[in-house]
Amino acid sequence: MSQIPAELHYTEEHEYIGLTDDPAVVMIGITDYAQGELGDIVYVELPSVGSTFSQMEVFGTIEAVKAVSELFSPLAGEIVEINESLEDEPAQINRDPYGDGWMIKMRLATDNELGQLLNAEDYAQHIGE
Repeated sequence: MSQIPAELHYTEEHEYIGLTDDPAVVMIGITDYAQGELGDIVYVELPSVGSTFSQMEVFGTIEAVKAVSELFSPLAGEIVEINESLEDEPAQINRDPYGDGWMIKMRLATDNELGQLLNAEDYAQHIGE
């Protein structure tokens, strides 16, 4: 059974969105369910700080032993930080997707997109748990 923290928001594409101390900045990564489906993660391609994305635009890729998947921006905004440690140790995503395995921090273009995301209960239903 996957971990689905109640305080996070989720997408149907298996990204999570966590709030930070700055209400205009969110932390984004892939869910425990997604990393489990991918298997051992060997590479992550993330955008540069300062890059901007529209909601549902591809912001990077994640490569596992058995698959390569695109990463979709759950919200519109500008990248303000990337988790540089994933370059040397992408397996952090497998070990701790909601902690050390976060991928990007984004300054939101607007805050009204958060309401379009799934809560933990809806995400659990989406993945059949």
